[in-house]
Amino acid sequence: MWEVVLTSAASFIALGAAQAADLPVKAKPIEYVKVCTPYGAGFYYIPGTDTCIKLGGYARAEVALATNTISPSRVNGVGGANNRLSNYYSTRAREALSIDTRTTTEYGGLRTYFEGAFTWTAGGYTGVGAGLTGGATTYSGDSVAGGTLGVFYAFIQFAGFTMGKATSPFSTPWAEYPANLTELPGSGAWDPVNQFTYTADFGQGITASFSAQDQVANYTTNIWNVSDTTAAGLATGVYGANDIGGSRAPDLVAMLRVDQAWGLFQASAAAHDNHAAYYGATEVTDHPGDKWGWAGQLALSVKNIPTGPGDTINVTGVYTNGASRYNFQDYLPTSFAMYGGTGMAGAYQSLGIGGVSDSVFVTGAGQELTTTYGFNGGYTHNWDPHWNTSVYGAWAAVRYNSTAKGYICGAFVTTFALSIGLTGCNPDFNYAIVGTRTIWTPVQNLSFHAELAYTMLDQKYGSGSTVTLPPQSGVAKPGAVYQLKDQSGLSMLLRVQRSW
Repeated sequence: MWEVVLTSAASFIALGAAQAADLPVKAKPIEYVKVCTPYGAGFYYIPGTDTCIKLGGYARAEVALATNTISPSRVNGVGGANNRLSNYYSTRAREALSIDTRTTTEYGGLRTYFEGAFTWTAGGYTGVGAGLTGGATTYSGDSVAGGTLGVFYAFIQFAGFTMGKATSPFSTPWAEYPANLTELPGSGAWDPVNQFTYTADFGQGITASFSAQDQVANYTTNIWNVSDTTAAGLATGVYGANDIGGSRAPDLVAMLRVDQAWGLFQASAAAHDNHAAYYGATEVTDHPGDKWGWAGQLALSVKNIPTGPGDTINVTGVYTNGASRYNFQDYLPTSFAMYGGTGMAGAYQSLGIGGVSDSVFVTGAGQELTTTYGFNGGYTHNWDPHWNTSVYGAWAAVRYNSTAKGYICGAFVTTFALSIGLTGCNPDFNYAIVGTRTIWTPVQNLSFHAELAYTMLDQKYGSGSTVTLPPQSGVAKPGAVYQLKDQSGLSMLLRVQRSW
């Protein structure tokens, strides 16, 4: 009897187990992406973490008329030659991507940020080469199958520190763009730079930053050894061999900013070490000692002025001594050679030249620091939610001291083929840009831009001065007498951009 009972129980247990195996297993809960509200619109939690992420970017297409690149105007090279080698237009297409992550920690916010872009830019002709004898000229631009990758930003922020590639604290939020697309002198640069920065937040929109930043890529122009001047260099505004040594010290920057509802005020200062290499080709030729330069900047922005809601005025002024990139920012050239017409008898054409340096020296002497100063400003008026127009301007000056002028003018006098006919030698010059821009935004995050810019080079050699140049084969200019004269140019930039 017990055998029957046990057998029945075993059969019941086996049947129950088989039925249980057929029952559905409870699925693990799905982890949906959640909106992250603490950091504003567009942020989402990365699943399984307390880190929020935001993706963004833009696509852009643009064309510039009467320039050899997108900007600035024709100021040097084959663009400045203003002949058949110069572009009538230049085009560019770009796709940018940004990745922004945020995490709240016991030390405050932890942020990482990256922005990069793929860019394709049409090129131009860089020199005639064999063209003088019937051969093809040399073309330079992004390859047909490729393009360029730019890493604009890549930094970490934690407990008040910024480490990596970010905009310099010396610069204002608008940098060289107070109301424009064309790059202007007269301020620190937007272009990000590797840095180690601490920012103290005092509340009420008041902050102060102290930074050590890389000087090499963005914040050095030229340290010219005028003893190595060449005729070809002088003809292009290059007043010697660029004799920059290896990096020794970062640029040191301090900034105070007040950013409130009415607008913004900022004061910035920077120290820049000028470290030259050798007088000659080897160590035994000796070298000039280092000299520290500096730059100072004041800026003001006024928002919501009486002309209309959202209207803005931005103004920046800067003074440098031995730190010229804080005025002539890194999107601008450091040598100018602009050709034009002339009414002077015996002259083939006219030429305006100028060169920007941090310092100059000659063999056996110390560095002579170059002084620059300038400003830029812009006013933007909103006609309605879809249209706005701005006007802007900038002016910057380059000034060499009497010793540096003696070096440069001595090179003009002693350099063969450049000495004949030269009078009133003065390498100082001014560079200015004025313009206007209109933007149409038919729908959110889609904008059409049209900008007109007038560029002026005010050289100080005097309109009655002439110079006899050897043949300039790179720009197809013949050996001839040229009048030294102020130059100018008008250019237009058209852009369409879709941001997301």
